[in-house]
Amino acid sequence: MTQEIGVQASSGNVFTDLDLENSDELLVKAELARKINSIITQQQQTQAEAAKLLGIDQPKISALLNGKLSGFSTARLFRFLNALGQDVEIVVIVKPKSRSQAQTRVVAS
Repeated sequence: MTQEIGVQASSGNVFTDLDLENSDELLVKAELARKINSIITQQQQTQAEAAKLLGIDQPKISALLNGKLSGFSTARLFRFLNALGQDVEIVVIVKPKSRSQAQTRVVAS
């Protein structure tokens, strides 16, 4: 006998779907870390080279690249992006009336 598997649509934020506190902040940090990882990969840097550039030790780079973000604030991740040659621009806009709640997100060009 086959059992039907239920499917639930995502809210667009996995941390919200998991009912975690500060889900918007967790998503922003994850997106910033993903961008940092992408830049380090594009620049073909080793973890040791990236650590030196960012002013942290290699185990912290390893944690960052593996999504262990509890020791990293968004401001610190912004500084890492700056050190990697990226501008960080924060834009505040009015939420569309079609959406019930305002959101925080990372948009990379």
